[in-house]
Amino acid sequence: MLKENKTKATTVETEVDQLVQRSKKALAVLKDYSQEQIDNLCEQVAVAALDNHMKLAKMAVEETKRGVVEDKAIKNIYASEYIWNSIRHDKTVGILEDDDETQMMKIAEPVGIVAGVTPVTNPTSTVVFKSLISLKGRNTIVFGFHPQAQKSCAEAARILQTAIAAAGGPADAVLYVEHPSLEGTNALMHHPDVATILATGGPSMVTAAYSSGKPALGVGPGNGPTYIEKTANLKQAVNDIVLSKTFDNGMVCATENSAIVDADIYSDVKAEFKRLGCYFVKPKDIAALTEAVIDPNRHTVRGPVAGQSAYNIAKMAGLTDVPKDCRVLIAEINGVGLKFPLSGEKLSPVLTLYKSKDHKEAFKISDELLHYGGLGHTAGIHTEDDDLVKEFGLAMPACRILVNTPSSVGGIGNIYNNMQPSLTLGTGSYGGNSISHNVSDMDLINIKTVAKRRNNMQWVKMPPKVYFERNAVRYLEHMAGIKRVFLVCDPGMVKFGYADRVTAELEKRDEPVDIDIFSEVEPNPSTDTVYKGVARMKAFEPDTIIALGGGSAMDAAKGMWLFYEHPEASFLGAKQKFLDIRKRTYKVPVASKVTYIGIPTTSGTGSEVTPYAVITDSKTHVKYPVTDYAMQPDIAIIDPQFVETVPARTTAWTGLDVITHATESYVSTMASDYTRGWSIQALQLAFKYLKASYDGDKYAREKMHNASTLAGMAFANAFLGINHSIAHKLGGEFNLPHGLAIAITYPQVVRYNAEIPTKLAMWPKYNYNTALGDYANIARALGLPGKTDEELKESLVKAYIDLAHSMDVTLSLKANRVEKAHFDQSVDHLAELAYEDQCTTANPREPLISELKTLLEREWDGEGVEK
Repeated sequence: MLKENKTKATTVETEVDQLVQRSKKALAVLKDYSQEQIDNLCEQVAVAALDNHMKLAKMAVEETKRGVVEDKAIKNIYASEYIWNSIRHDKTVGILEDDDETQMMKIAEPVGIVAGVTPVTNPTSTVVFKSLISLKGRNTIVFGFHPQAQKSCAEAARILQTAIAAAGGPADAVLYVEHPSLEGTNALMHHPDVATILATGGPSMVTAAYSSGKPALGVGPGNGPTYIEKTANLKQAVNDIVLSKTFDNGMVCATENSAIVDADIYSDVKAEFKRLGCYFVKPKDIAALTEAVIDPNRHTVRGPVAGQSAYNIAKMAGLTDVPKDCRVLIAEINGVGLKFPLSGEKLSPVLTLYKSKDHKEAFKISDELLHYGGLGHTAGIHTEDDDLVKEFGLAMPACRILVNTPSSVGGIGNIYNNMQPSLTLGTGSYGGNSISHNVSDMDLINIKTVAKRRNNMQWVKMPPKVYFERNAVRYLEHMAGIKRVFLVCDPGMVKFGYADRVTAELEKRDEPVDIDIFSEVEPNPSTDTVYKGVARMKAFEPDTIIALGGGSAMDAAKGMWLFYEHPEASFLGAKQKFLDIRKRTYKVPVASKVTYIGIPTTSGTGSEVTPYAVITDSKTHVKYPVTDYAMQPDIAIIDPQFVETVPARTTAWTGLDVITHATESYVSTMASDYTRGWSIQALQLAFKYLKASYDGDKYAREKMHNASTLAGMAFANAFLGINHSIAHKLGGEFNLPHGLAIAITYPQVVRYNAEIPTKLAMWPKYNYNTALGDYANIARALGLPGKTDEELKESLVKAYIDLAHSMDVTLSLKANRVEKAHFDQSVDHLAELAYEDQCTTANPREPLISELKTLLEREWDGEGVEK
């Protein structure tokens, strides 16, 4: 046996040594990289990780049997988008500072080979995060993965290796031990050529890292308390805690483990928890829950419990009356320590609740909880009292003090606050760590950070010039700087003389204008069409692009505009989903040499004023709403003469799309006082004039044309929701007109969004779910009947259905020639694609993929809409 163990140890050490030698060769290559080269390599790595965020999320959940696919997908996006955004402009190569006055120079050099240790709780996102922050400094990294997450982590590493090689770099810059074991990880950490250790894992692994004799950056356990003080916004506070505890089933180490509530508001807080679907464990059942959740030897969560749903944990504990849709199990206890095992870290949607008689007692309980397994990590407070925030920050032995914030996504930084984004959170000397902040590349001192919740600065952006009224197209006769015009449209614009109306205005100019007409845009413009147009533009060299048509022509022209001016631009990068448009992983370059003019010939898309371009990938046939203000038009001409003869059926579909644009932008998590005015005006115009417009009334068509642009201005700034996410995928799969797919989806989504959500939407300005009240406000503005918000919401849905039916639009997929067999074969994939659609991020209810599937199934049948 001794000989067998010795042979095994020799084999492990040989494997590790071979990996380190390969890593040394890659390090020698990276050491000669310029800042531009290393930044390009990192961006390619970030985009590759982002492109595979859902695949890796599914693999991680399947392999570890922990967490929530949708939340792991967000973690993977965060690990690429937020991390890369935060370090993108850091100068990490060569001379950093050269101060002539002090005669001091700072020069950046790589640390060397990094040993990366990853946890089972956040496997693939940690691989991406640690690889990016290592590569940014021209370091290489060799990983020792958690054995229970080896497969998913290995796939993440393979994706990064492929991206590095595609960028011309050494693929061996990211390596991993292929046969995971404690011996292998220890051999890696002790290898003489390893420079430093990035350790994320259980206490024993972090201790091993610090005991290796190497410089190590590690973390400690979290047992974070959060204090709900009597001045807090109760709905927001409870919303934040439920959001946090259910995010990936509570596996982020910064997640709240206990809540301390002032006695004055205790009953109200309990009621709000119950309203949001939390279950209060009966006193007689707390012992059973404790036995199921807490390991009696380690005094912390049992391995099989971490990352499980509240319902599954209840089943483990034998609690038979817990509903399946329970979000969080809450146990009311009155002590901390070994006699109260549930007061420890739980890494699951199990929350302990304490009642405090005053601030002093709340501070005492919070301090005891931190000392019982959470020293140095994270503490939260919900209050409107700024002086109390200071007292709490000074008193708590925690390195992150989070104010009015969900602790899980608040602790990792930069979503709800301005802390350094990171997936490795230092606990300072309190927790035996060498650093006290969210891991970056510096500091061996403790830094305590008080992070207040902040609303993102928002914006209103629209084209510098918008011309409207009949014959507004005459502006082309006098507009400065037009010499070579590239006119983008579909064949119908030429056939029916619309293109001639535009060229006629151009021909009135004092100086002759050269015009090239590209009339090959199809109903769902593809990347092939875009690149064909770019080739024509290269030969013609225009100074002006005029997009004439519906959304297809204007979107295709935007793509041509971008790739003509920036042939180096990446469609793969541009199509990627983002959580915050200002932090997107891939920065779309601005087209500034050629002037873009949008002239809509349908009243629906709003593309003439929006940063959206819906383009279909010719390889995958998937529609992507590419969104970036780099593609917002320079000029919009809203001339109703171009919609006076639009067919009635097209008028119906596009008009229902206008209503949807206005509705979704009104209830969006990013809606503001500025955008809601445009939304309501567009809705009032559309509900009043759409039927008359459908019947051919020219005045009504002018009003609908204005409504379309107003709705476009609203959603250009507030964005859309899952109504569009679903419709984009239905249109691509079943070849449905966009407006029809939108209309079928609208009633189902309004009803879905108005429910108390399973998942709470995440955006700092969106304090808590208000969708039902928002829909009711729309109904009131439209003068619809109803006494309660629920009645008003249903009035809005009924008004939409009645309007659609009055224009002979049926609101089910089966009534619009979608075959059941085709639908059943596609529905799972469509639900996942809809979740990944860019529009999903601003929806007022964070959807689960399973819920999107249910919505699609209701749409096929027209449930609750069609008889």
